[in-house]
Amino acid sequence: MNNLLTPPTFDDLLRLLRAWRLWFLGALLGGLLGMAVYALFPPDYRARATVMVDFNVEQSWAEIPDREVFYFLDREARNLVELAWADDVLKSVAEDAGLDGATLRSGVLTLSQPADGGWHFYADSADASLAVKLAAAWAEAFTVKAAASAGQFTPYLVITPTQTQNLPVTRAVPLGTYALAGAGLGMVLLAFWVLFFRPAKRS
Repeated sequence: MNNLLTPPTFDDLLRLLRAWRLWFLGALLGGLLGMAVYALFPPDYRARATVMVDFNVEQSWAEIPDREVFYFLDREARNLVELAWADDVLKSVAEDAGLDGATLRSGVLTLSQPADGGWHFYADSADASLAVKLAAAWAEAFTVKAAASAGQFTPYLVITPTQTQNLPVTRAVPLGTYALAGAGLGMVLLAFWVLFFRPAKRS
């Protein structure tokens, strides 16, 4: 057996490259193990609601120089993100679902695509129906709050919910990710075994 503190030799690396069967076996066993973990400990469900956020930049060109458009969009988007995570927005979501704002901020809710276009409001839960309820409530609360705060943003801003019903629900992490991670781990462990725990040569 090789000493773990001794770096592998060129022959060790060459033998590892030739052991393609071990690579294949490690990937196969690791992938199966990853799928077994997925089946035994499945990830939470994830629901997605969508709200269309249109800054209508073309209408503001007369007031905003071209060189400042990027900063304008970035500022408006950041302000809307802060609005989405505002206490009163999350409070209405939490009350509707029987949770608290701290729980919602701890990874239950996720906001994606904070720019000009479709904003996706994700909610994770072990209960698929609760994930749907949370995502829909968050998107709707954000839309209501943005309408009530219209004076704080550009007058050309238009926010429209596009999907708050019949929301798509999937697992937060797909099966393929588990299988791929397991395959990679299996290959690494077998490579480690080949390099450092090979049987001693007979004299």
